[in-house]
Amino acid sequence: MPLLTLNRVDYGVGGPRLLDGVDLAIDAGERIALIGRNGAGKSTLLKLIAGEIAPDDGERRLEGGVRVARLEQEVPAHLAGSIYDVVADGLGSVGRDIAEFHHLSHAEDIDMEALGRVQARIDAADGWRLEARVAATLTKLGLDGELPFSAQSGGLKRRVLLARAFVAEPQVLLLDEPTNHLDIAAIEALEAALLDHAGSIVFVTHDRRFLKALATRIVEIDRGALTSWSGDWANYQRRQAERAHAEAQENARFDKLLAQEEVWIRQGIKARRTRDEGRVRRLEAMRRERAERRDKTGNVRMALAEGQQSGRKVIETKGLCFAHGDKALVRGLDLTVMRGDRIGLVGPNGSGKTTLIRLLLGELAPQAGEVRQGTGLQVAYFDQYRMALREDWNALDNVSQGAEFVEVGGQRKHVMGYLQDFLFTPERARAPIHKLSGGERNRLLLARLFAQPSNLLVMDEPTNDLDVETLELLEELLGDYPGTLLLVSHDRDFLDAVVTSTLVMEGNGRVGEYVGGYSDWLRQRPAASVAATAGAVAKPSASSPAPSQLPGSASTGAAPDAGASGAAATPAPKRRLGFKEQRELEALPGRIDALEREMAALTEALSAPDFYARDGAAQAAHHARMAALQAGLDAAFARWAELEG
Repeated sequence: MPLLTLNRVDYGVGGPRLLDGVDLAIDAGERIALIGRNGAGKSTLLKLIAGEIAPDDGERRLEGGVRVARLEQEVPAHLAGSIYDVVADGLGSVGRDIAEFHHLSHAEDIDMEALGRVQARIDAADGWRLEARVAATLTKLGLDGELPFSAQSGGLKRRVLLARAFVAEPQVLLLDEPTNHLDIAAIEALEAALLDHAGSIVFVTHDRRFLKALATRIVEIDRGALTSWSGDWANYQRRQAERAHAEAQENARFDKLLAQEEVWIRQGIKARRTRDEGRVRRLEAMRRERAERRDKTGNVRMALAEGQQSGRKVIETKGLCFAHGDKALVRGLDLTVMRGDRIGLVGPNGSGKTTLIRLLLGELAPQAGEVRQGTGLQVAYFDQYRMALREDWNALDNVSQGAEFVEVGGQRKHVMGYLQDFLFTPERARAPIHKLSGGERNRLLLARLFAQPSNLLVMDEPTNDLDVETLELLEELLGDYPGTLLLVSHDRDFLDAVVTSTLVMEGNGRVGEYVGGYSDWLRQRPAASVAATAGAVAKPSASSPAPSQLPGSASTGAAPDAGASGAAATPAPKRRLGFKEQRELEALPGRIDALEREMAALTEALSAPDFYARDGAAQAAHHARMAALQAGLDAAFARWAELEG
């Protein structure tokens, strides 16, 4: 029996419906990744599941006693008071009574009459066990309940909101971009906590590694419809590409037939006298069908306005030092950044990544040492908090800043056409900034940034809220960027795809430099670096609690890599294969070839126009056979690698 069901739900906000007759059932223990383009309706669907908004049509059915909690994409403006108040608010009215009792009982001058009234309300609601749950949740997340919520950083606010969602112990937990502003250690701890969570989870994320680690089912929103894909991310990508190919072929066939019928209807007077009225009615139906078709949203077309070539040496530091009070952020850093370098910055929140960027750019004076910048630098800076966007301007004004044209990629473009490359319709381009979604704001900031000529690109968490397609295009664009890149990111896959070297804030002012991306750093880091980084995360100050003690997690930092200190170890001798294993190895290429031929035939069958006219059982059997073949291929390749190794 599903915990929660949506039946034939419609929802629209003007224009085509965001959700058009969708069905969704959430079973116990599922972890559903909700994906789709920015603006497709992912956050809206989460609000419908939570019961915060009502559908235009259709039914939401919740099993009795099932609790639902939602983590919002943006920090709600109405939340105020201490961290304790915000977390307790996740329990509803009894939580607010618990927060009031907490403040009254800790006041210097206790109002006994008010305290008695609150105690009576908590007694009536049997709320004392919930008070213990609030305290336990704060402890597990390393949160100081007495600190003011509004004064905290974006990453810490996200952790407080996670605690607010966790404290209700929901059977259905809804998470909208839960990794935004969290550092890597906190993301990995969140993964562990959610893997241990007993309830069902529906989550939206741009972090592909986070998605791959958690999802047991993927649900895609595309043009108002929901499609469910069982299995992992790789299976979704393969099957989605097959479906898109089949859909494109079917649309092409339909459009060709429609064009032929349009030619027929325009034939001369003789043809009209003998016209088949049934054929006319079919043409009218085809016209209606084509008018109602919702074409897939196009991809963002990104291009960078290139600046002049910078000097060969972009930035050089010698003995660079900087501290906040008695906390060293950078100590004795010698660094040379050459033209064309792509450098990623990694470290816990509060470890000094943004401070180091400001030091390198000359926005902040070092307390010791020196920073020398090369010649001819043109800097474009992406701010993770989107402060560069003026709230009193619309999207068009934020990019144009009074100009009618922009020069991008060697081409002169009208500003409206340029924004359409970033998927802004004329209506959205003229909409106030506060009406744009998180993903649209990020795309707008990218559009503004890429319209500036630059040879040094500085990006602070550029991936937040972007859909996967845009994220992959951004990776390609940065890979081809001829200038120099400084990238602060907690997206592990994005770092691996983009950067060529990594600076790691290892604690106590040490900045380690490693060749390659995040995964390369995991393999290279020395044991001492692991301990130092974990120590920097695990020893918070009163104003900066530990970022990763989530419910169900056993550690605050990334687990030490099993092979981290094994660079100097002697490799194990290669084992000789037995007779049967040697024969098995010889037979594997032929077996793999046969499996791939059958898979190719089944994939080609998906493109046949009559495939989707078959009954559901035949389609299911076809897909089941493809899944079995893929599993066989994966196992064969793994065995081949094992025997070859």
